Amino acid sequence: MKRKLIAAVGVAGMVIGLAACGGSDDKGTDKAASGAKELTVWLTVDAQNNWPELVKAADDAIIAKHPGLTIKHEYYGWPDKNAKLDAVLATDKAPDVVEMGNSEMIGYMSTGAFAEVDPAKFENSAAWLDALKDSVTYNGKSYGVPYYAGGRVGTWRKDLAAEAGVTAAPKTWAEYTGALDKIQKAKGDKFSALYQPSPDWYAAMSYVYDAGGAIAKQDGDKWKASLSSPESLKGLTQYKDLLDKYMHADKTKDESDRPVVFAQGNSAAIFAAAWEGAVAADPKNDKVGGLADKLENFVQPGPNGKNLPVFLGGSDLAIPSKSKAQDIAAEWINAFTGSQGQKGLIGKGNLPNNKTDLGPLKADPKTAVGATAAESSWFVPTAPGWGQVEKGNLLKTMLQEIGTGKKSVEEAAKAADAEIDKVINTK
Repeated sequence: MKRKLIAAVGVAGMVIGLAACGGSDDKGTDKAASGAKELTVWLTVDAQNNWPELVKAADDAIIAKHPGLTIKHEYYGWPDKNAKLDAVLATDKAPDVVEMGNSEMIGYMSTGAFAEVDPAKFENSAAWLDALKDSVTYNGKSYGVPYYAGGRVGTWRKDLAAEAGVTAAPKTWAEYTGALDKIQKAKGDKFSALYQPSPDWYAAMSYVYDAGGAIAKQDGDKWKASLSSPESLKGLTQYKDLLDKYMHADKTKDESDRPVVFAQGNSAAIFAAAWEGAVAADPKNDKVGGLADKLENFVQPGPNGKNLPVFLGGSDLAIPSKSKAQDIAAEWINAFTGSQGQKGLIGKGNLPNNKTDLGPLKADPKTAVGATAAESSWFVPTAPGWGQVEKGNLLKTMLQEIGTGKKSVEEAAKAADAEIDKVINTK
């Protein structure tokens, strides 16, 4: 997922086509040249700007194990990384390690661009967060290692809640909707108790998965869209009900400027990436005045008795199939993403790649909300044509039609299923 990566600390705690080449065995990392003298690692500028010491620590650990090894780093911005990766993967100059947004992995795994890896060789792999584990898995095999995550939480104006007689953040769906009802009544019909842009499919699909539905399900080696299943329709209807009751702003707009809109003071709550509240409270966006002191984060409750499952943004690390140093590449990834690396990433305000490291974060009031929310997560279908589903804005179109009332939930879901089925199995 291409996203804002650094979770802000503050506000209310952590806001938080390419053919495979030979040279690897069935676990991908054992038969590459163990005598390689050079390792090339591609990361995004987030690592370069925010935790270069963690990169150096991994380098030092591997060089100590392989004296004489040279490690080269190249850093890229999210907008141009994949075009450069595609170009180099068509040559014999592939990097040995590359950072990918988790939802970017699918297209590369399905075309054989990444080498298979053995999860047992990586620390905490048995406890990888569900959504991150799914993001590196294709047809039951692993083609990458989760790096770190960023979650989604509820954020609201506790001052407006208090004015409406609500003194504590909601822990259940009844408390959540009851509080929104009171805020909506107090502020009037032109105010949005919940600012929820209808095309925001990351939010909407959380309700689908909470209800037991899914975007698509795998049947053998094929995927079939399932948004019109009874379970998915239940979740979409619950999402529609929220929009009808509490979202009184433009229902055609997407969520790209949500923090800025939230900062204008015409809404009381959002369900969003954990960093968005901090962006809203930034003085250059804050039109309320003192917004940072008025915001509170909470674990978003779902309508079906559990915490709402969230989409985890995040990064994975993969080894291109054309790498000539796959074994050392795997060692470097383990050094970088293992327990010490995760400790460093947590210190920078990120969520770890595994549930074990979430434990201490859940116990700390400053990080408890983001850590608890991340325990329950979902991921997009790891189907070969998923990229075309996203590129075609098929979910956004469906949700905008639902939000604006252009189509009923059933009609929009059925139409979306038909469009998804046209592309989801196409590489």
